[in-house]
Amino acid sequence: PVCIGGLLHLLGFDTGGTYTDAVLFDPDRGAVSAAAKALTTKHDLAIGLRHAMEAVLRQLPVHDIGFVSLSTTLATNAIVEGQGSPICLLLLGYEPSALDRAGLRRALGHDPVCFVAGGHSATGDEQAPLDLAALEAAVRTHDPNVAAFAVSGFFSVRNPAHELAARELIGRLTGKPVSCGHELTSKLDAPRRALTTALNARLIPQLQHLIRAVEDLMTEKGVRAPLMVVKGDGSLVSAEFALARPVETILSGPAASVVGARHLAGEEDVVVADMGGTTTDIALLVDGRPVLDREGATVAGWRTMVEAIAVHTYGLGGDSEVHRAGNGILVGPRRLVPLSLLCHQYPAMLKALRGQHEADRLEPGAGRFALRNRSLDTSAGSLPPTQERVWAALADGPVPLTDLAGGYAAAKAIERLVDRGLVAVSGFTPSDAAHVLGLHREWSEEAARLGAELWIRDDEAAARTADSDAASLASRVVEAAILQSGRAIVDAALANEDGSSLAAGGPLGRQLVDRALGRAGSAGPLLTINISLGRPLVAIGAPVGSYYPEVARRLGTRLIIPPHAGVCNAVGAVAGGIMQSVSVLISAPNEGLYRVHLPMGNADFTDLEKAAAHALAEASQLAASNARKAGAADIELRHRRADNIHRDPSGLRIFIESRIGVTAFGRPRVATG
Repeated sequence: PVCIGGLLHLLGFDTGGTYTDAVLFDPDRGAVSAAAKALTTKHDLAIGLRHAMEAVLRQLPVHDIGFVSLSTTLATNAIVEGQGSPICLLLLGYEPSALDRAGLRRALGHDPVCFVAGGHSATGDEQAPLDLAALEAAVRTHDPNVAAFAVSGFFSVRNPAHELAARELIGRLTGKPVSCGHELTSKLDAPRRALTTALNARLIPQLQHLIRAVEDLMTEKGVRAPLMVVKGDGSLVSAEFALARPVETILSGPAASVVGARHLAGEEDVVVADMGGTTTDIALLVDGRPVLDREGATVAGWRTMVEAIAVHTYGLGGDSEVHRAGNGILVGPRRLVPLSLLCHQYPAMLKALRGQHEADRLEPGAGRFALRNRSLDTSAGSLPPTQERVWAALADGPVPLTDLAGGYAAAKAIERLVDRGLVAVSGFTPSDAAHVLGLHREWSEEAARLGAELWIRDDEAAARTADSDAASLASRVVEAAILQSGRAIVDAALANEDGSSLAAGGPLGRQLVDRALGRAGSAGPLLTINISLGRPLVAIGAPVGSYYPEVARRLGTRLIIPPHAGVCNAVGAVAGGIMQSVSVLISAPNEGLYRVHLPMGNADFTDLEKAAAHALAEASQLAASNARKAGAADIELRHRRADNIHRDPSGLRIFIESRIGVTAFGRPRVATG
């Protein structure tokens, strides 16, 4: 490995919705040697990555790195914003009513779902033969219009044979990525497993885009080292491993931020709030370890089956959309490109914004622009005609919405392209409000002011409130961001404490919390309410300096903004290790018969201990193999066994089931020269 001053260095990246961060990390000193931020360039991620990488390596004669690691919020953001590539979900042996559970129908949106005969029973026996003819017909029908396939078989965790057969057929017919439910979880709950599988398939093209961009950049710069990706539990996996299971990278960014916050802040029992451009992620450190959600990560209301840190993700960031809510302001959940940033990157848009501001009549869509977000993820002819016209109009850069003629049809086309993550909209955001107030000066202050004034002109209620000029509107937007941030921390604290939420408290509970967090009127309130957070608050992320000193004050707690707080995720990307777990179930389908359910197929025994020994051996081999595939060296195995045995009133012991778990640990392999 390359050494600088005799010490090995690691390169960490974090790619978020607004910024791409890079750090050069010295693990021997446990310190950041260099750090840099660059704007995330979603249409070509390599541009932002290159700027960040060159900045941290500028003054160091580095020709090789021990390893490179990447965390990202792109997967989390895509789920929060309802975006993703088009997929086809194939449900083997499911009843149509499954779509009405776990939010599956809503999650699929416009994506097709096909029901195919097949699936297994709880014992792993075939409930119906797999209808290969129907499967092939479905695949051929939907192949031209989707980027990936998701396959979930009924009770596939008890027997994956039909999912494996479907994957082989899809691969042979299309060559496109296929996600299988049994590879993502060993837990029951068919609809939630189908949801997790669908999300996984939807995220594959986006993660491919990011990983290929990093790999190409590493080749260009001569960095010959393993590339790792942070999972949602804070552990690391190889890039190839992550590409097969991208859903495991949801909450990658938040997990890396918690690992990085622990390292940089030096605190063991704290609430960590990570505010980025799109989301605020809140997690808890107890005794220096992040609390994990064993039931599955929840993102934007979707309960997945991905084991990850117990993080609470809210669509609230520096670049969130600003709405009118009654007489107040609401921030989020969708991200916009801030006008100040758009005009900083594309000066011609500032001229267009000036023209809209000077016009006597405000046209619909004034103060908003559309631009391509990333490359097309299906064939060029797969877009409907109206979407194709909008897509073509954006080929040379951003376009004012006022110039995208077409009325309702064009608006719906833009909405659909935004839902797919292909197009982004620019408009007024808290980042613009911060520029108006002088809290942020990095981008175009004029664009922020013009955007605020156009927002006021476009909103009839603004004339009847205190939002009648740019500064007053900006102040109210910042206040809304502070209030919503405090509310999110209270909600996350309640969830960690006893599983409750602000929503469960009804309107009165929400009103009392808002009263405690809000600013008092000039005459003072009749009823004063105080809320105190019982842990210090560690705030990280680029925007936190504008909001969190006031958030912490209102929550009556100590605030810690650690050194390098703006690149904390990139530090966490290189501070973790590799961890792969395998869980094997032993059931008893008949008296005296013990069935070991394995990902590669089932095995039957007449002796429980022989079944357990087989399960342990296979689980150990699979966990170690997965750890090696994930990039681990010096693997250590730990195992556990839990027998579920019922004792009836007569004292007879009745075997129900047993679960054998094996976890493999290791540090990432490093370059050898």
